[in-house]
Amino acid sequence: MIEVKNLNKSFDGKQVLNNISATFYEGKINQIIGQSGGGKTVLIKSIIGLYTIDSGEILYKGRNLATMSKKEINKLRKEIGMLFQGAALFDSQSVIENVMFPLTMFSNKSKVEIKERAEFCLTRVDLKPQSFNLYPSEISGGMQKRVAIARAIALQPKYLFCDEPNSGLDPVTSLLIDRLIKEISEEFGITTIINTHDMNSIMEIGDNIILISKGKMAWQGSKDNIFTDDNETLNDFVFASELFKTIRDKKKQ
Repeated sequence: MIEVKNLNKSFDGKQVLNNISATFYEGKINQIIGQSGGGKTVLIKSIIGLYTIDSGEILYKGRNLATMSKKEINKLRKEIGMLFQGAALFDSQSVIENVMFPLTMFSNKSKVEIKERAEFCLTRVDLKPQSFNLYPSEISGGMQKRVAIARAIALQPKYLFCDEPNSGLDPVTSLLIDRLIKEISEEFGITTIINTHDMNSIMEIGDNIILISKGKMAWQGSKDNIFTDDNETLNDFVFASELFKTIRDKKKQ
């Protein structure tokens, strides 16, 4: 579990995050949603420690990131997996080499153990052995996302951060990636935080949803009550699409 308490962050005197408090639950899909420029990316980067916050607390199971020693921060980073927006695979490395990379860099496993772990992770994301030695340019966008997920879980992280994991994917593949992330989060008890504006993803896997608007916490709930809440900021975001306006109107009938 990760807790954010009274978090503030500014750049050059401009307040970007304003007194945000939120809880991100273990084994759940925690989604940060909101319009572009609302502060959700800054929030994720602050939680990871890429940005130094102005004030507040970021607690990893009670451990405050702001007061950790350099040694403690380095240890924490080994507990974090990251799924980047564009997969961010190494073009010059094969599929299995991409997954082996963090294990080679940050673990004490032998070469045999590293290969076995990489093969396990790739199999867990439903990739076949015949694809292991292919290069990123030789596989589809959906397969690239699966490789990126396998790499992100290679070190058995306690925390998984995903930045727009469905970016560039068709609706069917997006759904498969969503379900895979959810399965892995539940199976391994990972605290997963996803930065997204994809309403299909929100409605499919949104266990705990946090809406950020103009740097402030505007709403927190789940996919079960996102259509029925009377929060004005939430409704402006959710019903910006004609499709979801239609769904809302049908629910009212």
